[in-house]
Amino acid sequence: MSSTGQGAMLLGDLRLPAGAWYPQHEHPVHQLVWAAAGVVAVGIGEAHWVLPPTRALWVPAGVPHRTGAVANAELRGVYADPQKCPVTWAQPRIVEVGPLLRELLEHLNGDLPEEQRKRAEAVVFDVLEPVDVAPIVVPSPEDPRARDVEAMVLADPADRRGLAELGRAVGASERTLARAFVRDCRMTFGTWRTQARLRAALPLLAEGLPMTTVAHRVGYATASAFVAAFRRAVGVPPGAYFTARTATTSRRSTSPW
Repeated sequence: MSSTGQGAMLLGDLRLPAGAWYPQHEHPVHQLVWAAAGVVAVGIGEAHWVLPPTRALWVPAGVPHRTGAVANAELRGVYADPQKCPVTWAQPRIVEVGPLLRELLEHLNGDLPEEQRKRAEAVVFDVLEPVDVAPIVVPSPEDPRARDVEAMVLADPADRRGLAELGRAVGASERTLARAFVRDCRMTFGTWRTQARLRAALPLLAEGLPMTTVAHRVGYATASAFVAAFRRAVGVPPGAYFTARTATTSRRSTSPW
């Protein structure tokens, strides 16, 4: 990875092929994960984000995370010194990458005089706009039979079998499995499967596939049903998650996620 900059911000660039992942790691500095091209994904604990070039993820210093490429990506590593950075978000935040922020980041990736770099960095920090969305969370159950169900659902999110039918396939009763998902995942199986389907939909949405196609591939009979489920879980419709400007909150908000 090449890097440049001596001020509050350090930038680097790396081509990451589809399917490649960095193992879990953390940085002593803040990071803005952004792909100038392609689609990247970030996993933090049980939360998962998929980021086309219109979105980036602010990862505070010291937060363990995994980064990978959903599609061939030109990954930009944007690192900020906590001692010099005015952004104080305590939790990961999705950030809107509009034309101005994109041009500033590309501008900073060049060889700039120190004073010019400092001015550009100050503008970057000033224009960071968080997008008020909830992360998609898909915990893994500990019960081995529930894990077998998890594997089937993740392999085919469009599988319409109910928990009783899935239970017969893994040798467990519907009640046993229902209790396992609530105990291990802290949510009902229905809620868990919705989250799993929405996570599976993110790369498809990032590729720009038609909404009806995405809905059918992840188990929804209609696009409207999928959009309604996405809005309930994430807080915005799928189109706004990736492209349209959504409501933002204070830049120094400490609200979770």
